[in-house]
Order: sequence, then C-alpha cells, then structure tokens
Amino acid sequence: MIVCYAHGGGLGHLTRIRAYLYTVHGDAPATILSASPFGADPRVVGPHRVLPVRGPVGDVLRELRASTFVVDAFPGGIDGELTGTMIPSGVRTVHLARLLREEAYRRRPLNFDQVFLVEELTGHHRAALSGIAGSVVPLELTDPPSTSADLADGAWLIPHSGPSAEIHELISYARECAGLEGVRPRLVLASPGRPASLPDDVEHLDGYPAWPLFARAARVISAAGFNVVRQMRPWRDKHRMLPFPRRWDDQFTRAARARR
Repeated sequence: MIVCYAHGGGLGHLTRIRAYLYTVHGDAPATILSASPFGADPRVVGPHRVLPVRGPVGDVLRELRASTFVVDAFPGGIDGELTGTMIPSGVRTVHLARLLREEAYRRRPLNFDQVFLVEELTGHHRAALSGIAGSVVPLELTDPPSTSADLADGAWLIPHSGPSAEIHELISYARECAGLEGVRPRLVLASPGRPASLPDDVEHLDGYPAWPLFARAARVISAAGFNVVRQMRPWRDKHRMLPFPRRWDDQFTRAARARR
C-alpha cells in the first residue's frame, strides 16, 4: 500500500500528490493522509482514498500495512511532527521536494530512500536533502488526463482556490495588466467556490482542474504556486503572476525564476 502524507489545508498538496501518483505509479490505488477540505472532491483525488490526519503517523502506517510512505513538500512534516522513529521497519520512504523558505522552515527531516526534486531548489536545500537521502533525482510531473469547463477564446483566466481576499487582489491585478495593454477582456475566475462579493463583470467557473483551459486563455493571471507555474510552462509568455506570502512556500523566488 502506498501512503502519501499531504498535510496542508489547501489544494496544492493534493494536486501535486495526484500528479506524482499518476506519473510514478500509474494511478495505482493509494491512501492520502490530508486535512484538506478538497480531499472529498473526486475530481481532485481521483481513485485514491483520503483519510484525515489523526494520531501518530506510525500507527496509521502499521494499520494500513504501508509499503511506501510518500512525504510531500515538508521533509519533517509541516510542524516537525514526522520523525524517523515512527516509520515502521521495511517501509520505503519517498520525499517530493519543492521550494521552501529555508530561513523559516527549520525542522528535523526524516531519512529518505528516495528524494524527487519536482522543481529546482536552492543549493543549500538540495545539499541538505542529499545528506539524508539514498538517491536524489529530478522528476517531471505529469497531470492525469482531464477535461474542464469550456472557456471563450480571448478570455483572461484567473485560477485560484482562495482565500477570497487573494482572489480580489488577483482580479485587481488582472484589471491593472489589462489597462497597461489597453484592452478590456472578459475576466473568468476558475475556483472551487464562488467568493463573496465577486464583481458582476467577472464570470465564475467551478472548474477543476483549470489547466485544460490554459491553452485557450489569452492571459492567465495567477499566484505563483507550484502547480500553476508548472502547468503554465508551455504558455509562459501569457502568464502574469502575483506571488503571495506563505508560511513555508517561496512564491517570490518561483515567480522570479519563471519570469527569467
């Protein structure tokens, strides 16, 4: 049994884990440990079971008879809750490594049999992981095939799952970009829920995943989260990013790299 630890409240961890399971394991059934409210959406998790994170992780791994334990993003857990002593003997440990704000994230990591670099890390971060892993290799993630709602040609797409305050900032940023270009495009928000006080001239799509819409959009206005930046690589010339501060994720470094 593959058990994945995606302990975070947003959509990004689940999207990345699903892409990993599809890329590496062909979507073989797995159990995902997550507190995210999006874990109940079959569009997000596909064929995989989601369980809430409750009690010691080692007990859960033994109960599920885990053969592989995959830790997303945080090598020691989001709050340092993962330790090597809790991993049952014989369980293969895997880490999906993305950018972290190293000056903020100071947690003792597990030792891993395999570390997959799903994006370029800082030199110090990569060196630290090399010291605790049997193997460290890059991994290009592929999302499972999917369709989404239709999008009119020429529309500007704003994909964001929230919070509402950030959605409104992205809408303001889209208007600012449109003004600089001298155009008045249709603005379409792709979000799991319609935020409160959405302006009347902004359309809403409850479309997940959003990436099938990227090719038709004239512009994509987004934050600089890992998944949207990765998925927008084929169309980066029409991507406009507004990075947001995060507790551990370094959206500002990611945005700067993508713009270069």
